[in-house]
Amino acid sequence: MAPAPGRRFLLFDADDTLWESNIYFEQAIEAFIDFLAHSSMSRDQVRAALDEVERINVSVHGYGSASFTRNLRETYERLAERDLQPQDIDHVLQLGQRIANQPVQLLPDVAQTVRLLAGRHDLMLLTKGHPEEQRLKIERSGLEEFFSATAFVHEKDEETYRAIVQERQLDPARTWMIGNSPRSDINPALAAGLNAVFTPHEHTWR
Repeated sequence: MAPAPGRRFLLFDADDTLWESNIYFEQAIEAFIDFLAHSSMSRDQVRAALDEVERINVSVHGYGSASFTRNLRETYERLAERDLQPQDIDHVLQLGQRIANQPVQLLPDVAQTVRLLAGRHDLMLLTKGHPEEQRLKIERSGLEEFFSATAFVHEKDEETYRAIVQERQLDPARTWMIGNSPRSDINPALAAGLNAVFTPHEHTWR
């Protein structure tokens, strides 16, 4: 449903826009590279190999810590120079699995800003990742009450934004996407005719 006159419809990204997320993945990647300890590949080369595994798998498994953990395991099995041992595989899996148990750390001024905006406009969360994992983050964030709806999508592209506008009968001129990723939040929203607010984050996912 379109917002009342005078109000705008604000779509919010979640990870690294409202709370920290990618920093935990980056920490896991650094620990993974340390554990792999490859004799000839540089850290950047190992990271590139992991990125390629993610690129191949994302269309099937999507985003989130479970998919990331799967990517770590597959990369380890491809690159490990020592015999694959169950305890080593378990260690690699734990690097990814512990991400889901990290506390939800709101970014500075997010709580006050969201509370203020919710009193003036209609807010909706638009997030990628595993739905249940994202749902738990939203609950633990303390922000759930300020959002009238949440949409979990496999990808955020121009078609996604156009579909939301159509389904909710929104006026694109009064609809804004707020997020930290030019690729997922800003550029496709603008291409769909929406407005956008870029909130840069130092550790935006590649």
